[in-house]
Amino acid sequence: MYKMTDAEFEAAVQDAIDSIPDEFLDELENLAFVIAEEPDEEDFEGDGLYTEEGDLLGLYDGLSLAERDSGYGFGDYPDTITIFKGPHERLEGGRAEIVEEVRKTVVHEIAHYFGMDEDQVDDMGYA
Repeated sequence: MYKMTDAEFEAAVQDAIDSIPDEFLDELENLAFVIAEEPDEEDFEGDGLYTEEGDLLGLYDGLSLAERDSGYGFGDYPDTITIFKGPHERLEGGRAEIVEEVRKTVVHEIAHYFGMDEDQVDDMGYA
């Protein structure tokens, strides 16, 4: 198991965000990216990106663009995309594989922000 420092993992997440084309990044509103070591018990109740072993890699928590109405945003807490460090480190492979999985996880969760369901994200190759 390859272990990353917190700084390395944060850089991998930031690089993944920076790799998203500007036309998509420009549409992100009221959204926060969060890094956590491990998911909490309640995180497993939502839809997220899981490994075959059942580890939760990432989670989008919020109201997708498709579900928002004209009153959304005023006084609303930001939606969050949480990327979990521990589950990524437990994946097979080294640093390069973790960085690639982080990128896929970020894209997967941003797709949910835009309203895509699991089948649509899977069709794009990010499941």
